Amino acid sequence: MADLVPGLLICLMAVQTIQHDGNRTRTNTNSSPGAMPKTFRGKTNNLNQTKLLPALSYPSTNPWLYADSEDAVTAYTKGVLSTWVIPSSYILAMLVGIPSNAYILAFLRFRAKSFSTAVLYLNLALSDLLLLLSLALRVHYHFNGNDWTFGEISCRLITALFYGNVYCSAQTIACISLRRYLAVVRPFLYRRLSKTTLAAWTCLVVWFLFGAAIVPELLVRQSYRVAQLGVTTCHDILPLEEKSHSLLVPYRLMLVCLGFMVPFLICIYAHVAVVYHLGQSGCDWRPFIRVTTVVFVIFVVCFLPSGILHIAHYIRLFSSGDDRLYGYYRVAVCLCCFHSCLDPFLCMLISRTAASEIQFISLHGKPKRSAVMM
Repeated sequence: MADLVPGLLICLMAVQTIQHDGNRTRTNTNSSPGAMPKTFRGKTNNLNQTKLLPALSYPSTNPWLYADSEDAVTAYTKGVLSTWVIPSSYILAMLVGIPSNAYILAFLRFRAKSFSTAVLYLNLALSDLLLLLSLALRVHYHFNGNDWTFGEISCRLITALFYGNVYCSAQTIACISLRRYLAVVRPFLYRRLSKTTLAAWTCLVVWFLFGAAIVPELLVRQSYRVAQLGVTTCHDILPLEEKSHSLLVPYRLMLVCLGFMVPFLICIYAHVAVVYHLGQSGCDWRPFIRVTTVVFVIFVVCFLPSGILHIAHYIRLFSSGDDRLYGYYRVAVCLCCFHSCLDPFLCMLISRTAASEIQFISLHGKPKRSAVMM
């Protein structure tokens, strides 16, 4: 599975490269300071454009934008990547992820032996389920030629749920990794902790951060009529000149740091520390190490591309006004959705490999019993 996911990413990015072949993108070196990441650049309409394009701005009641036919947004909006590849990927993730996460919710509720362990995995399954359910309207949006027909309120809500749950899943996985680190590397501290209280507060903090993350998405307009393309986009094209959208700039930077960079660094440190300490013990933990390594690699493959492309798109957009990386970023986000449908299987894989209690030999050579909650 870890070899299949990178191959899928390479194939999807190749499609995006083919779409852009022969399309010259105009670079605006005087980009507005209000540019925001994760979107294409749109221009507000003026009097001359209104006279030239009356049919496209009427009868729609949505505010509309102007996009040049040579911009990357045209190739993306009308190309096979956004109208077929991305929605097909979403459908596959939904078909696998929705029933499997629903099963995990029922499975953990009745069969989990530890409440503190179950609550974290229930939190992860719930976040993944909300993310996958939010894809339904986006599938219709992409198959409909990137034309949003469900209104502004639903666009804001779906956008907030989509990105909020992506980061919520990453934060929950980081919490599970940190818990495993404490159990293996700091067993004496872990045994003194109130695990039920700690797990409950962890979930509350994660969902508080989720709520704080989606508020800005709910406060600004997300859907705009694009005059040249004759479609109403949802989140993909926003007017960079408006002051209301410029307020999202520090929010986006904070979100990618707290929502991705911090969980990613926690997962790296926790995994390396756990593998090292298990390797130093006198027991054979190779089966467990292999399983946890596979889980960690899948997490990196699914989340790292979107994080890197998000930051790279952010930098290029503000330095040169180049928004061509947005299409690649949308492909990378598909991998996050695939991780949401793989989480239930990874959870079951770990539960079969690790017992509820394992014997861990400390670095001092004294055998100690410590509960390692996977």
